[in-house]
Amino acid sequence: MEYLDFELPIKELEEQYNKACNIGAESEVDVTATCKQIEKKLKEKKKEIYKNLTAWQRVQLSRHPNRPYTLDYINAICEDTFLELHGDRNVKDDKAMIGGLGKIDEQSFMFIGQQKGYNTKTRQYRNFGMANPEGYRKALRLMKSAEKFGVPVVTFIDTPGAYPGLEAEERGQGEAIAKNIMEMTRLKVPIIVVIIGEGASGGALGIGVGDKVLMLENTWYSVISPESCSSILWRSWEYKEQAAEALKLTAGDMKKQKLIDEIVKEPLGGAHSNRDEAYDMVKKSILGAFEGLKNLSPNDLVENRMDKYLSMGVFKG
Repeated sequence: MEYLDFELPIKELEEQYNKACNIGAESEVDVTATCKQIEKKLKEKKKEIYKNLTAWQRVQLSRHPNRPYTLDYINAICEDTFLELHGDRNVKDDKAMIGGLGKIDEQSFMFIGQQKGYNTKTRQYRNFGMANPEGYRKALRLMKSAEKFGVPVVTFIDTPGAYPGLEAEERGQGEAIAKNIMEMTRLKVPIIVVIIGEGASGGALGIGVGDKVLMLENTWYSVISPESCSSILWRSWEYKEQAAEALKLTAGDMKKQKLIDEIVKEPLGGAHSNRDEAYDMVKKSILGAFEGLKNLSPNDLVENRMDKYLSMGVFKG
């Protein structure tokens, strides 16, 4: 188990708890009362820390190496019904963007999302979750297939941004993202967007237009990362915490600004602390969102979606 800087008090208490339990198991000393006392302190400390997280601490949690990624959610909520589909029918199959058909209970969905790696080898294989233009074109191909067969779309966002390399720009990165945004606004099936980790820049927006946008509690959604914002404004990464606060990028900020529709609660300690509970919460939120969309006609879906995004940023004096 890895701990972030602000989680070190929790680490110390957990080590004390494990030592006390081990002493009880290896000797005849009754340590039940001590273990209960430490356990009580541990619960109180967790509540104290996780109920008062700063914007930067939530950014750190969203990047936690043990946090579940797109395929983890899909495999858990689809229960072995997921069939991955590959390629953009043009350049190649982008491993940073995955997609395919799956079922939640008896309802079919087209799942699309950015996938990160778990170690050095898989991170390179997945390009650190940063998709190339062919990844966004694959995503659009799958969305259009879903539209053809009347299958609702679910997208999972978890990316530090679209890949900024020279070859990506040569193959039309900006055009691919812009086309996805345009096509998603008029897709004639329900679209449910779930932000499960980092939601950065156009890389997130390329699959981020939806009828319902759900955001996990310890995630962020912004045009730029706190570090990049700090380096531009202050010429240094040292001000990333101030940048995170100023960007208003947390789920609470997004909901307040009416840029998302729902905040999905995470288990105490983050999604990685109790994966099964996190999967269940996301599954229920997706089904709940779909319940409110499934009876709308294609024209109503498109009209409501357009109205939703056109009203963003409108200020009435």
